Amino acid sequence: MPDLTDAYQRQAAALRERVERVIRATWGGLPGFRDADVDRWIAQVLPLLQAAQGQMASLTDAYLARLAGQAAAGLDLSAVTGEALRGVDPAEVYRRPAVTVRTELSRGKPFEAAAAAGLRRALSIATTDLQLAKTHAARANQRARGVRFFRRVLTGAEDCALCVIASTQRYRVGSLSPIHPGCDCGVEDLDVGTDPGQVIDPALLEQAHEAVTGAGYTADRSGRAPDYRKLIVTREHGELGPVIALAGHQFTGPGDL
Repeated sequence: MPDLTDAYQRQAAALRERVERVIRATWGGLPGFRDADVDRWIAQVLPLLQAAQGQMASLTDAYLARLAGQAAAGLDLSAVTGEALRGVDPAEVYRRPAVTVRTELSRGKPFEAAAAAGLRRALSIATTDLQLAKTHAARANQRARGVRFFRRVLTGAEDCALCVIASTQRYRVGSLSPIHPGCDCGVEDLDVGTDPGQVIDPALLEQAHEAVTGAGYTADRSGRAPDYRKLIVTREHGELGPVIALAGHQFTGPGDL
C-alpha cells in the first residue's frame, strides 16, 4: 500500500523535523553551559523528546498493523521510549552535548564553535532516540503478530550506502533493525510463509556491487562472500544495539560507555 507507506514516512519525517526544531531553539537559548544551565535545559526538553518518542512508537505500531490489515493492539510505551531505548537514564544521555562543549573549549576552540559542536551532538542523540523508538516499536508489534521476518525500507531522505545495502537483506523479527547516526529507515513485514533467503533484492544489490567496484574495490559475484561484506559490518553498540558501519571505523562498545 504505497499511499499508506508514503503517509507514514511523511508523518515520521515531520516528527523528526519538530524534534530538531525543539533542540535548535532550546540549545540556542542557553545562556551558558554550567551545570545549572544544563539541568534547566534537560528539564525543559526531556518531556518533549520523550513525548515525541511515544508518538513515533505509536505511529509505527499503527502503520504496521494497518499494513497487515489489522487493528493496532497498542504498545507499552514505557518499553519503547526513554530509558528503555538505551538502558541509560535519559538525563545522563542528554548531558553529553554539554560535555562536548566543555571538551572543545578545553582544546582552545572558540565558544561559538564549541556550542555548535554540542548542538550537533544533541541533534544526533535526539534523532537517534527517535529512530530507536521506531525500531523498538516495530519489534514489539511484529512479535505480537507472530511475524518471522522483516525488511528495511528506504525513505529517500537520509538514505546512505549503508542503508541501501541493508535494504537488500532480510532480517529476523526479534533482532532490532541495525541503525546508524542519522538513520531514518522504516521497517515492513517480510512474511511469505518460508524464509525468503538472505538477499531479497538482488537487482539493488547488484547496483551496490557496481558502486563498490566504481569506488575501486572488487565486487565478487561468484556466490562466495562478496567484498562488500568486508566493508559493511553490523556491530553491537553498548547502548544502541545493532549498528551498521564501515569496517575499520572506530566503534563504541560497552566498555567505552
